[in-house]
Amino acid sequence: MNKPFSKTEKIRFKHVDYAGIVFYPRFLEMLNDLVEDWFEEALDRPFSKIHETNGIPTVDLKVQFKKAGRLGEILTKSLWVIKLGGASVTCGFKFEDEQGVTCLEGEVTLVNVAINNGRDAIKAEAFNDEMKKKIMNYQL
Repeated sequence: MNKPFSKTEKIRFKHVDYAGIVFYPRFLEMLNDLVEDWFEEALDRPFSKIHETNGIPTVDLKVQFKKAGRLGEILTKSLWVIKLGGASVTCGFKFEDEQGVTCLEGEVTLVNVAINNGRDAIKAEAFNDEMKKKIMNYQL
């Protein structure tokens, strides 16, 4: 059985508001970091190379905030594949605290795009077979 891609992250001062809890847009930045790490570490496609000719924009995002994250906590962030299309991939994600309590969860859909003519023409481009195989290693 496949496993999700997981990383840990400590909630730092830069993530929190005056009440000491994660300001919700910081969770989305943490999610983007997880996606970027997945592409670099698991799919061997670092964003530094992708953005020379392609992109992986988020086209759909569903998030449920379940519990406040607090300054100093360590979160385990997990991501897995729900559905792989020709040029898109829908992933589930979950952030849990050290006790395994879910802070947030949801789905994110990313689309592989080709960028032509100085970013004026952006269109969906199918993942190649090698990339599809790597992505499917994370389907649960």
